Amino acid sequence: QLQLVESGGGLVQSGGSLRLSCEVSGFTLTRVAIGWFRQAPGKERERVSCISTTDGITYYADSVKGRFTISRDNAKNTVYLQMNSLKPEDTASYFCAGGGSCPYMDYWGKGTLVTVSS
Repeated sequence: QLQLVESGGGLVQSGGSLRLSCEVSGFTLTRVAIGWFRQAPGKERERVSCISTTDGITYYADSVKGRFTISRDNAKNTVYLQMNSLKPEDTASYFCAGGGSCPYMDYWGKGTLVTVSS
């Protein structure tokens, strides 16, 4: 079974950067699509970014394009989300998820909290 563990969240000032990590186990990273999602209090879950399996094609929500970058290290079975120029509206719990293809995710991590202060 696919297991995902997020890390790297924290408190950062507006304009700052964070890098989230999603460590994947139970499945070879090259055979699973990984997505990053976020959910702020009182809001619906939002798909932030996704990276596909074999070809590495990426997706970004309009709200993060140009600021966030998703990447994967197959040797470490880890997917990263580099977040730059953070804004207070990026404050949310961030979850990574895995599945056969973007955006269809079957397995979810427990999340990591990102707080951006103004």
